[in-house]
Amino acid sequence: MTVDLLLLNGSFHTMDVQVPRARAVAIRGGRLVHVGDEAGARAALGGRVEVLDLKGRCVLPGLTDAHLHFKWYAESLRAVNVETGTLEEAASRVAARAARSPAGAWITGSGWNHNVWGSGALPDTRPLDLAAPRNPVCLEAKNGHALWVNSLALEKAGIRLDTRDPDGGQIAHTREGFPSGILLENAMRLVQAVIPQPTPRELAELMRDAQAAAHRAGLTGIHDFDSMLAWEAFQELEARGELRLRVMKGIPLEQLGAAISLGLRSGFGGERLTLGPVKMFADGALGSQTAWMIAPYEGTWSVGIPRLTDEQLFDDILRANEADIACAVHAIGDAACHVVLDAFERVAGGALKTGLRNRIEHVQLLHPDDAGRLSRLGIVASMQPLHATSDMIIAERYWGERCRGAYAWKSLLDAGAMLAFGSDCPVEVCDPLAGIHAAVTRRRADGSPGTDGWRPEQKLTVDQAVHAYTMGAAYAAGRESELGSVSVGKRADLTVLDGDIFSMDPHEIRNVKVAATILGGTVEYSALS
Repeated sequence: MTVDLLLLNGSFHTMDVQVPRARAVAIRGGRLVHVGDEAGARAALGGRVEVLDLKGRCVLPGLTDAHLHFKWYAESLRAVNVETGTLEEAASRVAARAARSPAGAWITGSGWNHNVWGSGALPDTRPLDLAAPRNPVCLEAKNGHALWVNSLALEKAGIRLDTRDPDGGQIAHTREGFPSGILLENAMRLVQAVIPQPTPRELAELMRDAQAAAHRAGLTGIHDFDSMLAWEAFQELEARGELRLRVMKGIPLEQLGAAISLGLRSGFGGERLTLGPVKMFADGALGSQTAWMIAPYEGTWSVGIPRLTDEQLFDDILRANEADIACAVHAIGDAACHVVLDAFERVAGGALKTGLRNRIEHVQLLHPDDAGRLSRLGIVASMQPLHATSDMIIAERYWGERCRGAYAWKSLLDAGAMLAFGSDCPVEVCDPLAGIHAAVTRRRADGSPGTDGWRPEQKLTVDQAVHAYTMGAAYAAGRESELGSVSVGKRADLTVLDGDIFSMDPHEIRNVKVAATILGGTVEYSALS
């Protein structure tokens, strides 16, 4: 049950051009009924209300992570963390888990990145066979586009010497011709299909921990691009009255036909849980060199792995949009982005009704000729600032001078595109303040690569970065009329910070703590004193 709430003595950065700053707000029935000064806020409610003195703290519209994988994140909180500095340490963590696991039980984990392990060579089954001789092991790469498995896992999946690569995927092999234990892109599904999955109820329990972590990070909303098992778990939480985030749930491409046959549309749902766009993949990732490129990666003949043909992309986008389902297409390499834009342009040329919030997810490298096309076609640029600072070294290694068009937030914004920012968690940390820091500094937490940041011409202002986590995310979900700014009539979703990120040294933003997270006028997390 909601109560009337007065928030006083705050420094509200509203993201509302009509009332850009405020000192107090009044909340009734979960919505903002006054945004302005204390006298007006008190007058708007009157009588007895709950009062929260913010003591001058910085307040933002509730922050939304516009791209993450909540099932994967929830499971990762209990899986083996193999985001390590060496292969040996990753194998040691697997061995420690195997020592307390029954024989035959799957050991799963995520976070490995061979690019930081010295030689840059991909690992094989041998370290995992030694670490867990009695257990099948499946470890997802940090970028989510490769699996590292042991021999038992290959056996469970039926992957043998003569197993063919699936469309849009690759089974890596040793020099002797045997499966090496590395599965790329669509080949990952061969192992993932045989790993026992939690029930929706079991997953909902895991998600409760992840939801609390999201609140501590200042998040009031997420756009989730995990499996439909996550949709079932979110519904389980909602049925219990325990869903404490606004969730826009993406539809996997494999479920598009089912969604159409049921007459479902983007936006279907309620206040907390809605269906979003259908998610499809045009290519892979930079770290695994599976992102689809116009020209080969530096020093190689490889142009990556396209996961859908031009005609498949066009047909799937057209089929979805005709059914009033928006599309979110993963595209990282410049070839993938170009082909996806071509497909959107062909669909738009068919005079379809507009209003759908079609998106490209990641948009990590654009050819200069494509920079203005997102704005012209009304395509949201759904991007993750932390990818830039995580990837800057390997981006320079593999893309060279093409990096002038990499993670080009400022260029896209200047061209008129709508930015929606997220984390791709658990690929990166579930921390929008870390993302804002990356967007405005282009630096890592340790300050590298220097004061100016990497490719500093693409830095944003704090206001622009916050807009992408608030109004941009709301627009991408088609909910800008009720979310995204501190405005009268909108839902009272707010993130309170213990420092003013608009006035401090931008490099200090990453150290700012969340003081409170408020969803619909209810304080979900508080460190206020």
